[in-house]
Amino acid sequence: MHEVDMTRCLLLSMQEWSQQHAPRQPSVQRVHLQVGTFTCVEPDQLVFTWRAAVKGSWLDGSELSIESIPLVGRCLCCNSTYAPRVDHGYRSPCCDHPMEEIVSGRELKIRSVDYSLSEPRLTPQSVEI
Repeated sequence: MHEVDMTRCLLLSMQEWSQQHAPRQPSVQRVHLQVGTFTCVEPDQLVFTWRAAVKGSWLDGSELSIESIPLVGRCLCCNSTYAPRVDHGYRSPCCDHPMEEIVSGRELKIRSVDYSLSEPRLTPQSVEI
């Protein structure tokens, strides 16, 4: 399942991100993702694996918001951009040249995070008198 590996990568990225806020702990409400249609990631499955993976963790209760990024190719012969179609072999509709460059559609990235920060926990200290 491709989505399990993607969720693992997202969790690692979120863990690295949270460490930037230490000693404060971010409370995450929503993670906004950009997912390209050419990544072969199923958004519903990604949401499902996210919910299962964060249960009981510091991200428990957070939601994924997924923005789908369409596949866009560029024809190197006529320099036009187009929406490649599988039924046309991803070829350029203007000159029938094979797709050689992908402009967008392979993204899988965190666009933004909705969160709040808690106050750092104070550790009790003792002083000898």
